Amino acid sequence: MSEQHDRVLLITGASSGIGAETARQAAKEGYRLALAARSKDKLEALVDELGSDRAFSVACDVTDFEDQKRMVQAVIDHYGRIDAVFANAGVGGRPAGFAGGSVDDWKEMVDVNILGAAYTLRASLDEVKKRKGHVLLTGSVAGRRTLAGSMYSATKWAVSAIGYGLRAELEGTGVRVTLIEPGMVDTPFFDKPVPDALEAADVARTVMFALSQPPHVDVHELMVLPTPPQDR
Repeated sequence: MSEQHDRVLLITGASSGIGAETARQAAKEGYRLALAARSKDKLEALVDELGSDRAFSVACDVTDFEDQKRMVQAVIDHYGRIDAVFANAGVGGRPAGFAGGSVDDWKEMVDVNILGAAYTLRASLDEVKKRKGHVLLTGSVAGRRTLAGSMYSATKWAVSAIGYGLRAELEGTGVRVTLIEPGMVDTPFFDKPVPDALEAADVARTVMFALSQPPHVDVHELMVLPTPPQDR
């Protein structure tokens, strides 16, 4: 049994993609998992796969702060603690630019990618601080580079700022903060398979790397990109 066997990891956006793959890898490392997303059916299928002794699910709309508070309380009621939180829930956008983009898409991205992450922190930090735990946020290379006309990029720049601000706020508490910043990942964000992209499992391994470090090691950022395709 791993030394992580009693630690509790809460993952938002856990029903598919990076969140689900992180859950699978964390379960193998002995974490107890709280899996949150809007899709209750997908969450329950993942719990069945991982085992109810290892994981439980809680339906949550991350854009609703009251729902996030209920999510955290459900984790405390079930496990009695939260050692790590992976604020992973996010949505993508359509490449229409600021001149032609859908304002409804923009609002959804701001609500999920920015406020959703902030609400997760607000709802869970008191518990994480009790454990001197770990907070991880799914940012993006798009939050480090300028992408023309991309509101999605703007929201991920905001996630980067949240990570930096949170780390400064928590200095001296023993809580570690890690930004996970992948390049393009072949996930349900996209309707069709994306060639030459990362797989969700690749990003999950970076999450587990950060979580596996000893308490005196604080991994601030992990940017992971697909290897450029070879000349053919």
